[in-house]
Amino acid sequence: MSTYRIFYGLQREPFCQDMKAEDLMKSDSMVAAQQRVQFAIGLCAVAVLTGDIGSGKSSALRFACSKLHTSEVQDPLSDRHIRLGDRAVQADVLCTGYRNKGNLQSNPYHDDPHDLARARQKPVIIIDEASLMRLDVFTEFHTIAQFEGDSKPILAMILAGQNNLIDYLMFEQSRSLASRVVAKGHMEALKKQETAQYLQHHLRIAGTKENLFSEQAVTAIHQGSAGLLRRA
Repeated sequence: MSTYRIFYGLQREPFCQDMKAEDLMKSDSMVAAQQRVQFAIGLCAVAVLTGDIGSGKSSALRFACSKLHTSEVQDPLSDRHIRLGDRAVQADVLCTGYRNKGNLQSNPYHDDPHDLARARQKPVIIIDEASLMRLDVFTEFHTIAQFEGDSKPILAMILAGQNNLIDYLMFEQSRSLASRVVAKGHMEALKKQETAQYLQHHLRIAGTKENLFSEQAVTAIHQGSAGLLRRA
């Protein structure tokens, strides 16, 4: 165990990346993002989550997925690629609904979405860093959600990325995809009081209830990080 952890009575690293979803600090932005994701999944539509680098978008997605009941969700399958013609988009895929283990294969996206719908399952495509996709991908992306002449809402999509993701959706070529967006969320930078709460929350998760940061230290951390979680 590290000397500083012994000195401060910490049982684990206080600011690690592999923190469980239930241990994340539930900021207003994170809770709002979770609500928008669940709303889009319920409608089999599209939700968009934006924010600066390090603002907590990926953590918000993990938190949103964790709030789906464990009896109704097949865990996300990482490093999958959805093909659009000769292009591929990396994504996580999960299924939500009334789970029927016998009807699901190892990769739910390879199943017929109609079969999943009959089994009361909803395939959900989650793409983090969607703002890195090329514009021509946005042009065609809506086609994977069209079933029976676009009359059957079967597939939900969650797109997360930096602020320019909204700009991509405003292009003429992206209008078909943008028209399917039912919820938008933005991860706001923390205010100074929230930064103090964030620091104290992580210390408590790590095993100490002591306030190890002075008021001056909190101010310096908040100013230096501009309220962004990863920088803090």
